[in-house]
Amino acid sequence: MQNERPTAYWIVVASRDHALIGVKDSIIQANHGKRTALDRMRPGDRIAIYSPRETFGVKGSLKAFTALCTVAEGEVYQVELSPDFKPFRRRAHYDPVTDVPISAVLPRLDFIRNKASYGAVFRFGFVKVPEEDFRVIEAAMREGAG
Repeated sequence: MQNERPTAYWIVVASRDHALIGVKDSIIQANHGKRTALDRMRPGDRIAIYSPRETFGVKGSLKAFTALCTVAEGEVYQVELSPDFKPFRRRAHYDPVTDVPISAVLPRLDFIRNKASYGAVFRFGFVKVPEEDFRVIEAAMREGAG
């Protein structure tokens, strides 16, 4: 019998425009297409996407959770979007949710110890979070979708 690990809960950092590409194409991509984060995920893992800004490369601030998904069956794969950009991806199933400003859930997120400098937690673009914290984000995103 295979030893399966419990569901893991992740936050991936991506601009909202990139998150919406993931929703449209049913994929998850992390850390500018690097493979490492995706290799840590398993089918059934849950992901919330945190978007510090609306559009990649454009100044401005959004600071909201913008998408929620489950990692689908299948392996990590690579695509060629241009000769110098070949990102790695996984398939994902997205949930119907609405954007939620981080300010709406920040006081209840235990994985963020320093609430005044919460951005430091997201600096690597990918973070594993406790299930309880993920459920706080998920409930807030579903609340607006109903």
